[in-house]
Amino acid sequence: MNEAAGAGFSFAGVMGGETAVGSKEVLVVMAKDYSAPASNKKYKLLATSKTSTMQKELQAAGAEGFAYRGQTVFESAFGGHEVCVILERDPESGGPIEYRLLATTKTSTMQKELQQAGDGGYQFQSVLVGKTAFGGKEVLSLLKRIPK
Repeated sequence: MNEAAGAGFSFAGVMGGETAVGSKEVLVVMAKDYSAPASNKKYKLLATSKTSTMQKELQAAGAEGFAYRGQTVFESAFGGHEVCVILERDPESGGPIEYRLLATTKTSTMQKELQQAGDGGYQFQSVLVGKTAFGGKEVLSLLKRIPK
């Protein structure tokens, strides 16, 4: 991804799953806007099966100014399911970002947690439902806020 960014491409989409030949992959699409000037964007791909690990890695990347771009759940080649998050840092616009990852099996719990996070200044970024090692089939929501 960083090599493509160096050639002027930017993140456009992500999907995890099984390919036609049976391998398990995360597919990332990079697109180039030929009318825009080249940028110095950098990318990070975070993948884990544990909520606490993903939260810690998101916080570290956010402190470096990496902004959320996409996420997916996929079955890893080693078995099990992982959440994959794509982050992008644009040196011209990136300051520190705080992230919060919410994971629950109940939508009523997610609603309460989203409300509490919103009251704390977090903005919703993404939601997905997937079978993960986080606890089976869960609703996963990712939120961010810009520190004051």
